[in-house]
Amino acid sequence: MQSKYKIQLLRGNLLTVAVVLALWTAAAPPKVALVLWLSVGWLLMTAMLLDFSHRRARGVPWQLLPGVLLVGLIAAAPERHSLLIWAWAALFMLPQMNWVAAFNVSGMALSLVLIAPQLSPPSSWLMTLSLGILSLLALSRARQLTDMNGTIRQRLRLIPGFNLWAREQLLRDLPTEQTRCEREGIHGELLILRIKRQKLWPVARQLCEQTYYFENVYRLNSTTLATLLLSRSPKEAKGRRERLLAELPDVMDNRSIELIDIETNSLNLGDLTRSEPTNSAQEAI
Repeated sequence: MQSKYKIQLLRGNLLTVAVVLALWTAAAPPKVALVLWLSVGWLLMTAMLLDFSHRRARGVPWQLLPGVLLVGLIAAAPERHSLLIWAWAALFMLPQMNWVAAFNVSGMALSLVLIAPQLSPPSSWLMTLSLGILSLLALSRARQLTDMNGTIRQRLRLIPGFNLWAREQLLRDLPTEQTRCEREGIHGELLILRIKRQKLWPVARQLCEQTYYFENVYRLNSTTLATLLLSRSPKEAKGRRERLLAELPDVMDNRSIELIDIETNSLNLGDLTRSEPTNSAQEAI
């Protein structure tokens, strides 16, 4: 998994931006101050609600809100915030769904209309042309990176559309997840499941559906699956594990290992596939 989810750093950045916007409201007109306070409120709420499981949710167009706030700031005081028009190019560099991109294009067009009276016709046309070129380049680059990353990840998946990976991926993910658990103070464990050979692929699909989308599933061999479970505490991890196993009746045997107990430098994947009794919940490798 990628190591970009640094919750404390993200929370600090959100709080810093919120403080800056709050200070900006002191000299702002009432309408502008209202938009700024809305932005501050959203940033503070987002920072407070962040927890270990924060991930950019699929299908949630969070790029929509910055666009709305940007239009609001420009509309409230075009003469004061005309320079913010160039922030649209930065916004288009973010990966986003087509309809969100269309909304942001409309917002940029509205911003241009609002700022145009402050400029001479030649300046207005030059700004429109320059911003249009920058936005197209940003959209093109964002789409290229999205397609490239999607293609690479899809090739590595054993079942298209599911977070099922080959055993080699587990060796790459373990150090990353161990670091995340130490940094964010969460409980992580490796759950290993033994299944009948003919049931492996159906159970793998079920396991992918029952776990969070940021928790990968791995095929260790023709009869063994593994997944990384991230929880707030060992108690929560135990509850999740019990509920998960209740949904997977075809699992013949299982064992869990705390991530902090796994020595990744000397780890042999063959050790993970050996048969163990079901109640061996905490074993160090």
